[in-house]
Amino acid sequence: MKSIMEAQALSYSYPGTNSQALRNLNMKIPEGTKTAICGHNGSGKSTFFLQAIGIHRPTEGHLAWKGSPLQYDRNTLKQLRQQVGLVFQDPEQQIILNTPLEDISYGMRNAGFPEQEINRRTEQMLASMGIEHLAEKPIHHLSLGQKKRVALAGVLVLEPELLLLDEPTAYLDRRSEQQLIEELDRIHQQGITVVMATHDMNLAYAWADWVLVMDKGQCVREGTPYEVFSHEEELELLGLEQPILLDIWNAMPESVRQGKNAPRDVRSFKQFMEENTASLFSHSAGAKVE
Repeated sequence: MKSIMEAQALSYSYPGTNSQALRNLNMKIPEGTKTAICGHNGSGKSTFFLQAIGIHRPTEGHLAWKGSPLQYDRNTLKQLRQQVGLVFQDPEQQIILNTPLEDISYGMRNAGFPEQEINRRTEQMLASMGIEHLAEKPIHHLSLGQKKRVALAGVLVLEPELLLLDEPTAYLDRRSEQQLIEELDRIHQQGITVVMATHDMNLAYAWADWVLVMDKGQCVREGTPYEVFSHEEELELLGLEQPILLDIWNAMPESVRQGKNAPRDVRSFKQFMEENTASLFSHSAGAKVE
């Protein structure tokens, strides 16, 4: 697969520390995918994201954007941050103005967009995110889920080619999480490469079409969700759990699973159960007879 961003032997240490947050990292983000970067806290996910938008500069190795090593002059970084958008885990770190209307338009105004274009894009983004009714509402009156949507809108309004999200569903209730995931799927369908850093293995398994696993500043495994999460013992050593649906799937008789794709969400699992109830019952009855 063609990569849109790639870390090549990239290492980085935070000032004042002796340990490496990223250690000879080699990792590719496939273009056009929904990619999940999994790993426990401290594995390097957030540090990689900060490298991806040029906030930190590698101490060794380099980051490549569309095949070319990233340059760190002011103009290049300004352009990069319009092409690569990062949404932080805590929207309070990202929202700086008083209302959604003001905050969403801020990035474009700071980048020197014409006022007419700012107004057009801001109105369009408020509508597409379904938050027109919140446009003039004080930020401190919004729920966490609403704040996360405002932070996401403030990044998307710049029309990036690559969207990075750091633990986007953290602290959200189930309904708000589902709304956000639906929004990310819609964004991806528009041609934007979407990358989510998460320690929620169930979410990564159900949502992503490519998975990267980080540990101690390195990428230790990559592949499709099924390929990655089938290595249960390795995941346990890394402090990660196997997705519940895959765990249930592997517990079923092999004769029932044979030739079928493992369900990746509850809906497809229910459909599988409805279609294979007879086979499961037959197998269970046979086992009792023996």
